[in-house]
Amino acid sequence: MASFDTTRPVAGLSAGNKTSFFVKMIGAVAAWNDARITRKSLSKLSARELDDIGLTYGDIEAIATRTN
Repeated sequence: MASFDTTRPVAGLSAGNKTSFFVKMIGAVAAWNDARITRKSLSKLSARELDDIGLTYGDIEAIATRTN
């Protein structure tokens, strides 16, 4: 009967590193998409509407890309 050891690293990377890489990539894509949606929504507002919420057009990028 044959037995396979599946705990060895493949091509220099362990499964944990691969999983971590993909989790980070998915997180980066999700953060980019959230910023894109925020930027798009705020850009649709008029200067008056932005002023009502205390923002200017120059603030949009900073608001869209800030983290917590």
